[in-house]
Amino acid sequence: MVRSLLVVPLLAAAGGGVWLARGALLRWRDLRAAETYELTGDQRPMLLRAAGAMVCGVCVTALTLLTALGTFGVLGSSAPRSGSAEFGADSDAAAADGTDGEGAARQAAPPVAEAASATATATAASATTPAAAPVASRFDSVGHPAGGELLQSAVLGPDGHPRNVRVWLPAQYTKDPNARFPVVVMHAATPRKTADVEVPDVFEGLGSAVQTGKARPFILVAPEAPNGTAHPCELVAAAPQAIADDAALRTAIAATFRTLPPGPASWGTLGVEGGAPCAAAAALARPDLYGAAAAVSGRYDTAALALTGAEAPAGAAPKLLLAAAKADAAGLDAARKLQAALRAGTGAAARADVRISENVQDYTADRERLRLVRQAAQYLAETLAKVS
Repeated sequence: MVRSLLVVPLLAAAGGGVWLARGALLRWRDLRAAETYELTGDQRPMLLRAAGAMVCGVCVTALTLLTALGTFGVLGSSAPRSGSAEFGADSDAAAADGTDGEGAARQAAPPVAEAASATATATAASATTPAAAPVASRFDSVGHPAGGELLQSAVLGPDGHPRNVRVWLPAQYTKDPNARFPVVVMHAATPRKTADVEVPDVFEGLGSAVQTGKARPFILVAPEAPNGTAHPCELVAAAPQAIADDAALRTAIAATFRTLPPGPASWGTLGVEGGAPCAAAAALARPDLYGAAAAVSGRYDTAALALTGAEAPAGAAPKLLLAAAKADAAGLDAARKLQAALRAGTGAAARADVRISENVQDYTADRERLRLVRQAAQYLAETLAKVS
């Protein structure tokens, strides 16, 4: 009887400990992610959950010991010694078999101990499963740059492995709970990094373009660049068949956020510096998926991209902005060569609407990049569908 009464609080303490430990782990991940933007997070929720998990662990240990003692007959053993006839008969039978009551209890204990061990193992396995394979779960907030909100989650990539995906929501997203927004996918040039880490002022450029009325708001999605090569965008430009409909990403974003339906009318792509070839290749290879692209301060493999455009699916003509600062002679030369190669190409490449921006000039390279990002945001917002 003692054993059965202790099982209920034991299971309750074990479940509570697992829940608190998982909560502490999630808060710890949020704090680690916030450090990227030098944000100071509140550690108290994590510490409280960790302390609660430790208390539950102590309770589970104590209840397990009490349950084991009850199994071995230590607890509640004084009551039968008062002279119960049934106990006396059992004792006599045990004596006739050459064993006593305590020995019989010990012989019955191993199956119960094995069951308790199996239950503990199953509970521990269920506690570690969510952290072992992070897939498209919920998006957790990691900051509020440029007046918006930055969230992060893990989404399966084309190779079947989870990769980090960050999503920037403009300030207008929370102001109108019924509005649906276009989406811009921003490519990274460094393996296992998102584009906002490479270009930390991208949100400032996007936010200022929206706040000053030069661009309509849209949602920015920054997936982690794949591993396996030091320059993922060079590989994509040389092998355009590598660009496919990232179904997992599009499904996760469309299911989690209020976006316009995925397609060329409402989805575009952006790349800055090392990520520019990825944006250009995506627009030229899949105009049926991305309605516009902005490539900023890039260097391009013109022959590969011209072939990419020529082999693109028939349909809408690609729309591409190639932007570089006025002082960036190499960047402007690369943009002009790509424009000429596409015009001289065949198929969708010859029909591509390629614009070149060369009027940005400022005191420092950082300010020029900020203005170029703002210009790219304006181009994409004008080309894609409006918020509805």
